[in-house]
Amino acid sequence: MKLAIFGRMTENTDLGVLAQFFAFLQERSIPFRVYRSYANDLSQHLPDLLSPLQAGPFEQPEDLLDCDFLYCFGGDGTVLEAVRFSGRMALPILGVNFGRLGYLTSVTQKQLLAATSELVRGVYRIETRSLLSVISEPRGLFGDNHYGINDLTIHKSRTNEMITVRAYINGEYLNSYWGDGLIVATPTGSTAYSLSCGGPIIFPNSATFTITPVAPHSLTVRPVVIPDDWVVSFEIDSRSGEAMVALDTRTELVKAGTSIAVRRAHFKVPLLRMSATKYVDNLRKSLMWGKDNRN
Repeated sequence: MKLAIFGRMTENTDLGVLAQFFAFLQERSIPFRVYRSYANDLSQHLPDLLSPLQAGPFEQPEDLLDCDFLYCFGGDGTVLEAVRFSGRMALPILGVNFGRLGYLTSVTQKQLLAATSELVRGVYRIETRSLLSVISEPRGLFGDNHYGINDLTIHKSRTNEMITVRAYINGEYLNSYWGDGLIVATPTGSTAYSLSCGGPIIFPNSATFTITPVAPHSLTVRPVVIPDDWVVSFEIDSRSGEAMVALDTRTELVKAGTSIAVRRAHFKVPLLRMSATKYVDNLRKSLMWGKDNRN
């Protein structure tokens, strides 16, 4: 077994937990690779942390062809960045919550060693998550990495204006959205930006996209849930002549008139889940459902 480790130093990072984790790997002779910038951060905080078992840093997905699992240390945003290293290789990701939110990170810092022990014993399950793929005209939006696990957002570029987004489903006109923008979310992304804009929570194994308007200039416009084997396309117009388009954590500025289409990607991302992890438990904890003195 060989691990890849991707992460980000946060204010919540417990260096003691990291020291125990790398000692655990060394004791069991488990080789690993660490993302280069994260390895540099670790070396500054814990210079003796990385053992001779480290097989060299990685920077590109191709560097992980000999790895079996991808550990991700950080918050949900860090997991979103790590998805590109899983990609078509379908390298299973274990998200360890060193950040604040934990929709995608199923293991806490305190559970890290126990989860790794279960992984070594083969006591885990894999939960696949669908991705969306973005196609644009003119081409080139987000380059070769035009996949997202959470959402695509079209948003106005200036605070003092609205934009118009004309939406089509399988080529059939749906609506013209006047407002701050529009979101297309996967089931995984339904608990992200879409949720804060009034979108529904969709369970991860649902084969759907959610189209959620951002501050629409109409009281009758509401989120729409559609099958994810449909293609959603957009035409953008704005007074400033431009708009912002975000795919998970990446953002690009596009010109008005740009056409964008969203479809389900032909591959999925596998997330590692340990034996005791349940989606509803994580959802209830993250959203603080039932936090009432009467309960």
